[in-house]
Amino acid sequence: MNGKIIGIILIVIGVALVAWGYNVYDAVEAQLTRSLNGETPIEAWLGMVGGAICVAVGVFKLK
Repeated sequence: MNGKIIGIILIVIGVALVAWGYNVYDAVEAQLTRSLNGETPIEAWLGMVGGAICVAVGVFKLK
């Protein structure tokens, strides 16, 4: 039962991280940086990738 609760918590945290990473990616200053340098902010990558990993681990915890 504890594993399922941890899995649900990881999924919720992962979804929140993905949403935060996308918001950082879609921000005006990030769009300006991408248009000038062609680089994506590291915070966006960390949020989206970290969130996806949390969701994946959470799904495996539920099984």
